[in-house]
Parts: sequence; structure tokens; C-alpha cells
Amino acid sequence: MTENLLINFLFLLIPVIVYLVFFEGRKQVHNQTFFVFLFSVCSMILCMTYPIKLDLGFIFDLRYIPFIVASLYGGFKIALPLYAVLNVYRFFIGTEGFIVSLEFSTIILMLIPFWSKTFLRQPVKRRILIAVGMSFFTMTFFLFTLTTFYSRLTQEFWEIVSNVILIHVIGTFIIIVLLEKILANIRRREHYLNSERSMVISELAASVSHEIRNPLTVTNGFLQLLDQSKGLNDEQKRYIHLSLKELNRAERIVSDFLSLAKPQAENMVYSNLKEESEYVNSVMEPFASLHQVTLHYRFENTLYNHYDKNQIQQCLINLYKNGIESMKGMGGTLFIEVFEKGKEIVIQIKDNGIGMSREQVLQMGKPYYSTKKEGTGLGMVMVYNTINKIGGKIEVDSALGKGTTFHITIPTQNKNKKA
Repeated sequence: MTENLLINFLFLLIPVIVYLVFFEGRKQVHNQTFFVFLFSVCSMILCMTYPIKLDLGFIFDLRYIPFIVASLYGGFKIALPLYAVLNVYRFFIGTEGFIVSLEFSTIILMLIPFWSKTFLRQPVKRRILIAVGMSFFTMTFFLFTLTTFYSRLTQEFWEIVSNVILIHVIGTFIIIVLLEKILANIRRREHYLNSERSMVISELAASVSHEIRNPLTVTNGFLQLLDQSKGLNDEQKRYIHLSLKELNRAERIVSDFLSLAKPQAENMVYSNLKEESEYVNSVMEPFASLHQVTLHYRFENTLYNHYDKNQIQQCLINLYKNGIESMKGMGGTLFIEVFEKGKEIVIQIKDNGIGMSREQVLQMGKPYYSTKKEGTGLGMVMVYNTINKIGGKIEVDSALGKGTTFHITIPTQNKNKKA
């Protein structure tokens, strides 16, 4: 028994080991759903091929651990094909006990994936407890249904039942903890890379932008003086106006770069975002009306934090602008909510515009990447950079044709009191 039990545990650990060896260092793994499905299938098939044989003719394996875990993390998208593979292979290796296995796996399919979205929104410790609890209750239910096949239930039988439940609970706990550790490492690495990128961009913006702005200002001034000259014909004046227009555009790009620089001491405030968000909402109302977009603004926050007032305002303006422009020509409503959740300030900006694909969402915040033809990509870099400086996080939920939601969380320490 011990030998087969350890082998079954090894089968559960193989996907984790394979990921750590071959995929852990990669920036992005394509077809993640496929790999989760493939690893889970391998674990289930191996566990069923080498079951654990006990006394009383009792045979079990750990196939339901990868099935439950994958269903919680992947939902029906992964649970359905796993369900099919599990039962087809179970029928292939022997029809005895197949009906019981089919019924139990069907119950899991009907219950566990429904919890997937709720499960993924929970903090790590609660996710571990939920997964372990589900493993405990499902296996307890399964084993108690088996009591109907035994005419006499001995003490030995109940000891076996207790051991099987304990093994499943421990196995689920180990797998979930390892998975959460891997996910935490991925998030930590991404945060580190974003911090490094933000630091480099800030230093570059501060040093280069000022040097570029000085000659632009001088050139702009001389062109304006030249434009006032009476000896110019209409064509020459047209050339000067075009030059001034392009210089102004160049200065706007430089201003975008300057917004990426480090926060300025004179602009630092300790606020609950009320003044800044209301100001931005008022400023963006004409722009929204121009594109037939209605702004729906709600503020319910009593938490305070330190930040650069100008950078936060520009950050919100960029998000407003992107949301409104995504509904260009079709109209709609832009929902803006600022509220508190625990010790975090939450900013949620939702549009019902054209939306983005998963690949586009993954590129968000990278320098010079833009979904707009005329965009420079600096606007979203500035957004990610600003939120990163104050220790916040940005989550983007988007789908083509369904709109985009930016969910920003900013950590705080003090509540209801202004320093």
C-alpha cells in the first residue's frame, strides 16, 4: 500500500515538477488552458493505472485530486474535457465499478466548477481551505455511498475510510499550497519586472525630457516671432503654422514623458482621492459628451494615501480617455467608481466599448504599445507607472465586443482620519 500511495503522490507532483523545470522561467506560457488540461489528464490516467489496493478488496486512487483542483482553477472549460477523459479511461480499464465512478464524477462536475469564479476571487488562505474542504466533503460522500455495497461494516472498514479521506485531504492541501506558491512567484516576478521598468522609464523621462523641451521652447519662440513678421507671404505663413503645430505636438509627447518621472515633492498630497477624481470627472464631461458617452460617477471612500496629485489626475484622465474613445461612434456609458474595500482604495472604470483580446490585455502597460493607430503607448505606461509607485495593482478584464474594466487597488494604512 505504502509503495503505491507514494507513487500516486508522485503522479500528482509530476506536473508541478515539469512546470518548474521547463516553464517557470518563461515570461509567458501560451495556451495555458491546454497545459493545465494536459497535466491534469496525465496525473489522472497514471493514478488510475496504478491504484492503491487495500484489504477487503478495497481499491482506490488519487484521480479526483487533480480533477477537483483543475475544476476549481479552470472552471467548466477544463472540467468538461477532464470528465470525458476520466470516464472513458475508467471504462477502458474495467467496467466493474464504472457506474459508481461515473455517478461520482458527474456530481463533482455539476458542483465544483460552479465555485470556480468565487474560488479565484478569494485570498490565498481561504482558497486553500475551500479546496481542502471540498476534497474532504466529496470523498466523504463518495465513501459513504460505498457502504451500501457491504453487508457488514467492520472496524477495519471504517479505518480504511478514515485513511482514504485523510490521504485525499493531505494530497489536496500539498498540491494547492504548491500551486499557490508558483502563482505567487509569478506575480512577484511580474511586479519586480514592472518596478524595474518603471524605474528605468522614470530616470530616462526626467533626464531626457528636460533636455528636449529646452530647444523646443526656443524654436517655438523664434517661430512665433517670425510669424509676426510682415514680410512673409501666405505660403510661408502656412509653413510656419504647420511647424508650430508639430512643435506643440512634440511638446505634448515630452509632457507625457515628464509625467513618467518621479513624484515631485511640491505635488505630494495626503488625500482620499475625492478632490482629484471629481476634478477629472468634471474636466472629462465635455470630451465624453462630444463622443455621445454618459459618465456615471460614484465616490464612497474614507481611506487616505500619499501620492503625487498631478500624476494621479493624469492617470485618471488617461483611463477616462481610453474608455470614452473605445465607445467612439457607438456611444455608451462609462462607469467610474471609487470605493474602499478593507484597507484598500479601489478605483473601477468600466466601459461597454470594443474591448480587447487576451493578447492585447497582456501587452497593456508596455512602452510604445497602443491599440490605437495614432497612439504612442505612453498613456498606459504612465498609468501603470503611477499606480506601481504607490504600491497599487491593476487588473484588466476585457473581451472583444463586450467592453473593458480596469480594476485598480491602492493599499492604505489609516482610515477615516487625515494626517
